[in-house]
Amino acid sequence: MKRNTGFILAGLFVSLLLAGVVSNFASGSPDGLDSASTQGCEVDGEEIVGGACMGSGAQDHELADSPFADYGLTAVDNAFLGTAVAGVVGVLLTFAVAGGLFWLTRSRRPEAPAGALASER
Repeated sequence: MKRNTGFILAGLFVSLLLAGVVSNFASGSPDGLDSASTQGCEVDGEEIVGGACMGSGAQDHELADSPFADYGLTAVDNAFLGTAVAGVVGVLLTFAVAGGLFWLTRSRRPEAPAGALASER
């Protein structure tokens, strides 16, 4: 584990940098799925106002009012800061869960008795 610590910490740092800073510069334009699901409808901003398309029956999900909904933190008035905090919290939670799972499933070697010599193992 000790030889991998630098690699893991570097990966965590890069992930935090991407989530906290670079994610704010992502495009706000609709992605391919959003664009395809509104073809054939009249759209006003983000709301479908008429026509027949795949997205006309779409509804908000149960967690739409949660603090981290829509890639931001709703408790923060600054959109840049809200997105950065949500990204950093997401990375840290993912890192904690993954680290815990790796720790639980790690290979455990049986301990040698305290008086045993290396040649006896």
